[in-house]
Formats: sequence, C-alpha cells, structure tokens
Amino acid sequence: MTLLIAALVTGIGLGSMYGLIALGFQITYSVSSTVNFAQGSVVMLGAVLGFVFTEWLGLNWLIAYPLAIACCGLFGVLVEILLVRPFVERNSEAWLMATVAGGIFLDNAVLFSFGNEPRTLFSPLAQTTWQFAGTGIYPQQLLIPIAAIGVALALHFLFRKTLQGRALLAVVQNNQAARLMGINTTMMVSGSFAISAMLAGCAGLLIAPLFSVHSDMGTLFGLKAFAVAILGGMTSAAGVMLAGFLYGVTEALVTAYLGSSSTYIVVFALIILALTLKPDGLFGRPAVKKV
Repeated sequence: MTLLIAALVTGIGLGSMYGLIALGFQITYSVSSTVNFAQGSVVMLGAVLGFVFTEWLGLNWLIAYPLAIACCGLFGVLVEILLVRPFVERNSEAWLMATVAGGIFLDNAVLFSFGNEPRTLFSPLAQTTWQFAGTGIYPQQLLIPIAAIGVALALHFLFRKTLQGRALLAVVQNNQAARLMGINTTMMVSGSFAISAMLAGCAGLLIAPLFSVHSDMGTLFGLKAFAVAILGGMTSAAGVMLAGFLYGVTEALVTAYLGSSSTYIVVFALIILALTLKPDGLFGRPAVKKV
C-alpha cells in the first residue's frame, strides 16, 4: 500500500506536468497545424531562468517566476517568427527540423552560459515531507497537479470569456473564415506559440525543485509530452490533459513494481497498442475531409 500511494502521488504529479507541456503542443497544432519541437528545451529554460532570477539576482519568487514565464513566452514567439513562419509561407515542412535545431541551439547556449553543473531550485515545499499512510510526500508534489489544473481552467476561461480567446478559437475552427472576419490570424498563431512556451516554462518551474536544473533536463520531458499529446489526441485539450495523468500514473506504477529498466519498454508498448486501436488518440476525433 505504501508503494502504491507513493507511485500514485508521483505519477499524478509527473502526469500533470506532462499534460501541461503536451497542452502546448495541442494549442499550436490546433491553431496552425504546426508544433514547436523545442518545447522540451523551453521546460529547461523556465527552470534555469527561475534559478537565475532567484538565486543569482536575488529576486523574490513572486517577481522571478512570472518574469521567467514571460521570457519563455517571448522565446515561443521568436520560434514562430524565425523558425516556423518562413517555412509555412513557402508550404515547406522544414519547420520540423528548424524547431528541433532551435531547441538544440537553446540547450547549448544555456550550457555555455549557465554551465553543466546540476543545481537545485529552492522551494520551501520541497524541503520536508508530509507523512501519509507511511509514505513521505513533498508538498511540491501536491502543488504540481493543483497548479496544472488551475492553469488549464485559466486557459478555458481565457478562450471562452475574453475577446482574444474567442478570436483564437475562431482561428482554430476556420482559419480562412477568421481572416475574412478581420481577425489577425498571424498574431493569433504567434500568440499560440507564446502560450505553448509559457505552459512549458511553468512546468519547468514546478518540477525544478524536485529535479536537478541543468541544460539538458528538458529533452526527455519534451519527448514524453509529445507522446502524451499524440496519445490524448491533438484535437482535444481535455483529452491531452487526461492522457498526461494516465501516462504519469502508468509510468510511476511500472517503475515501482517492475523497476526503472522496464519503464519505457512497457509504457511505450502500451502507447503503440493504444494508437493502433485508436489512431486519432484516445480522446481525439478523426478529421472530416470534404471532397
């Protein structure tokens, strides 16, 4: 029972983080049919900037964390303008490799400036554990899913209750019609990349106190999050978040009961099986093509 509780708490925390990052993939895909494959590197950027602003510059976390997230959003806009838009305008798929290259560039730029020594982002919620059913649980582990659900609800409010959010939804539903109605679709696409990067940066800040902060910490997180986005269905935001929880819990349970050497074998085999049975994702909808 102790092992089960520990695995569930860990899995829900990790799953909510995967869901946040994957939600960024889903947003950009829905708006522009493109994704930012540097998303994992933005997770790292959020954690590194949080460390730099708080530990090196001495800023209060109430200032440092929003500033770090804003910087991640700016990076997302730059990715769209420099690495995605030029290729999309020429009907080229080269943005795939361009965003991968952008992530590699960012990783190495941080390695050069930040160094390769792992560091820990301080959080009072990751210093002592709470005991529950004989299991030690860091409060930070409980904060991650709460924050993830809060961010998801805030995005829902943004999309449904604000003019900019409804404009973004209009672009998702019909890009051409939205343009004819006077909506600046180019700005909406840039905004989707900004939101996507800010979600990744937020995930990086949430997970950093529990992991080492270093230049390549986001690579694996980004790959897992993309798998979650595909598993949940790139057309369903709620599905992506639910798939994140499913992936995280499954990963934690397999690690706890079968060992870490079996984790990726079992988890990705289950993903392949799920996509074989549901090619559009567990919660996705098949695209309707008019002929």
